[in-house]
Order: sequence, then structure tokens, then C-alpha cells
Amino acid sequence: MKENTFKEPEIKEEPEVIKEKPPQKKRKVNPVIRLIQSVMDGTILTREKVVKTLPFLLYIAFLAILYIANTYYAEKKVIEIEKVKRELKELRSESISIESRLMYYSRQTEVMKRIIPYGIKESLIPPKKIFTEKDTTEKAGAPRK
Repeated sequence: MKENTFKEPEIKEEPEVIKEKPPQKKRKVNPVIRLIQSVMDGTILTREKVVKTLPFLLYIAFLAILYIANTYYAEKKVIEIEKVKRELKELRSESISIESRLMYYSRQTEVMKRIIPYGIKESLIPPKKIFTEKDTTEKAGAPRK
């Protein structure tokens, strides 16, 4: 029996033919689409320009949040002012109606109708004025003459 030996394959040197592929047409990618794609995959955050402008962008975002909060606060105050105005109108009209009722009940004829059940009658004699020549009142703490 023969021993097993390794035979090296015979290499025939043939010139390699490099097949050239036809040049592919490079598709121009829309810059907007490229930007959206870089935002979606997160590579935009690694760019040097973005890293440098990130504090400014955060500042702008903070200002936007403050602006929105201020708008909500102002709208809340406007609603509150309108509510107070409505309440003021109601109270003013209530005050006017109470004042007119008071004027009605304080008329002489209405007072007379209300005091008759208590046995009080209207005086028919007009009041008299008392005139004096000298001031009879003394001032407090003044020495007497």
C-alpha cells in the first residue's frame, strides 16, 4: 500500500481579469431627508456644531417654556378679572335696588304706616327753635368767672 501524501494543487498562473462594474449612479440625497435621518438615528448629537450650540438651544427651550407658562398665567388672570367684573356688576345692581327700597321705606308716609301698629302717632305741631343771647355752654377745663 502506498502512503498518503499531500499533493499540492498545481497553480496555473492566469492573469486575473478584473471585471469592472459599471459605475453606479449616486443618488443625491435631499439635505432635509439626511437631516431627519441623522436626527432619528442620533448622529446629529455627535456633531461638533451641535455640541457647541447645545447650551444655547437649551436656553431657547427654557425661554419657550417660560413664554408658554406666562401666557397661561395671563389667560388665567384675564378670566379672573372678567369674573370679578361680573360679580361687581351684580353687586352694584343689588346695591342700587337696596338703596331704592331704603328710599321708599324712609318716606314719611311709609314710616307712618309702619309705626301705627306700635301706637305712635305723627306730631301735628311743628318744632320750635330756641334762640339765646349768650352762649350758655361752658368749655371743659375753662376757669369760671
